[in-house]
Amino acid sequence: MCKPALAALAIAAAALAPAPAIAQQAETPQMLPGDAITNPSPSAEEVALGRALAETGTLAALAPLMTGQETEQMLADLPDLTPAEQDRLRAIAAATAAAGRGRLLDALGRQYAMRLSAEEMRALAAFARTPAAQKMQAALPYTIAGTMQAVGSIDFKGETLAALCAETGKGCAE
Repeated sequence: MCKPALAALAIAAAALAPAPAIAQQAETPQMLPGDAITNPSPSAEEVALGRALAETGTLAALAPLMTGQETEQMLADLPDLTPAEQDRLRAIAAATAAAGRGRLLDALGRQYAMRLSAEEMRALAAFARTPAAQKMQAALPYTIAGTMQAVGSIDFKGETLAALCAETGKGCAE
């Protein structure tokens, strides 16, 4: 399944994970096929460059949209709140989102610093400051949401197993 709600869940889970869990992940990253950690112990300057790069990325663009949607859903789920309580919920949500976003972008910046050189991060950050890149960044949440609406549900596992079942008779759903 691949929906905007799934993206929101992934971002919210990462953003709201306890800080120690993120710190532990940064120290012992899970290697994926094709992963190339070239700098397992980046300097403070490299981590700062990575954080600056993270500020220009997809997660930074999507987080405000997703947390805004989640906040509005919480308000809809709590119709008995007074206007003052609604304002308080929005304030708490904004503070929680900012803290989670900070942890998420710190962790992402460290991951960039482990895989990209300082020169590469500077070049990418410079590109991200161009008008064309900024326009793309602003459009990103809406293009992703529109793509997810156009594509609909994607069940990678289900579709793969159904095709395997049709070919081999194995992996069939019961």
